[in-house]
Amino acid sequence: MFNHDIDNIEKIVKNLENTEISRRKFLKAMIAAGVLASLPTDDAKAFSSNAKGKIVIVGGGAAGIGMAARLLKWLNNPDITLIDPSDRQYYQPGFTLIASGVYQPDEVWKPQEECMPEGVNWVKDSVVAVDPESKRVSTASGQDITYDFLVLAPGIQINWDKVEGISYDRLGEGNAHCIYDFVGAQKTWEAIQEFARTGGRGIYTDTHTKLKCGGAPKKICMLTDAHARKTDNREHLQLDYFTASNQLYDVPYFTPRLEEIYRERNIPVTINTRVKGIDTAAKQVHFERIEKSDAGTTVTPFVEDYDFLHFVPPMSAPDFVKEAGLGFTEGSLAADGWVMVDKETLIHKKYPNIVSLGDVAGVPTSKTSAATRVQVPIAAKNLIAIMEGKEPQEKYNGYAACPIVTDYGHVLLCEFDYDKKPMISFPFSMLDMSKEQWAAWLLKVYALKPLYFYGMLKGRA
Repeated sequence: MFNHDIDNIEKIVKNLENTEISRRKFLKAMIAAGVLASLPTDDAKAFSSNAKGKIVIVGGGAAGIGMAARLLKWLNNPDITLIDPSDRQYYQPGFTLIASGVYQPDEVWKPQEECMPEGVNWVKDSVVAVDPESKRVSTASGQDITYDFLVLAPGIQINWDKVEGISYDRLGEGNAHCIYDFVGAQKTWEAIQEFARTGGRGIYTDTHTKLKCGGAPKKICMLTDAHARKTDNREHLQLDYFTASNQLYDVPYFTPRLEEIYRERNIPVTINTRVKGIDTAAKQVHFERIEKSDAGTTVTPFVEDYDFLHFVPPMSAPDFVKEAGLGFTEGSLAADGWVMVDKETLIHKKYPNIVSLGDVAGVPTSKTSAATRVQVPIAAKNLIAIMEGKEPQEKYNGYAACPIVTDYGHVLLCEFDYDKKPMISFPFSMLDMSKEQWAAWLLKVYALKPLYFYGMLKGRA
């Protein structure tokens, strides 16, 4: 297909997606084209239940609102309170596309009140404590809200204070940026354009904890390269990627191509390296190389100069989750307080009246919107089963998807399960998904955002 044909198709699709009156036609067209066939909807009227009980949902993101929408459809007598302080609902996967100039900032959010399901008692407040023994949730304004059943979906906590020398309020200072924030993504795009014009060294890092969308740091690195090539400035840039992991990516089916892309674009990858701090005045990153052997662990500090920096702070469950004793107490998921759920049923291992899903859940898979989409109906059905006094039957296989944008027009669509085995959805199963595809770009840029707002949040997908 010629480049001008691709441009024309993208313009048509984007115009449809942005036209309010054409949204339904847009989604039908995408399904007919096979682009959304990989995103099956679950029949919201598949069953109904007379189970009763006071349900409190903590968190008003995709997991919390998606759960509320499902439960409202499936319970004949729903009693649902949702606690969340937000004024806006952000489509967070769009932050990378803001930071690369594909989306405008006003394209990735809607007023929270427009997203809240009708029939939910919305408490616009922040949770500060959970007492699972007395079945009570406490809020910042001093409210104590009791529950019979609790849905924990507060998302992830970004610990900006865990990187020395910088804070959330200082994002952008010393040309140090992070796209895990709405304003931060906007600042990143401005900085990338200037960096491409002026040249220099760009350093990109991830973090040593589990993190929201682990592909995002890799994406913004490759998109910087793509933008520089697009503007004929690549020869003036040196790009380096530092990862805290022992490899660039840990899903074997997709890793070889991703590593090949980095080699082709002359972006060296340094493994087993953590960010300790940033000196924004000197434009230096302070690293620690962590090497493990039979003799023990060796930590080697070193410093690198930069002209542009994209870093990722450590992430964890919110403090109130950890303080409530709801996280794992041993194993790899313990240190950061991820909620101690059964990885298949998403039911808490100690408190069977608690379910948890989304980024906060302690399940051994990537924390992505696609994972949450699959978890929601499973968690909702299992919660209803418990309310009915039955054993939960639905099982989550760890499905997650990470659409890694490799340049403007191509995406390496990584779909996999708990065992890191590929789970390629139709119609992408007809393509070689071990390599980047233009069809996956269409899915990422044009289909997933409306699916989020008009499918996931409505309990339809």
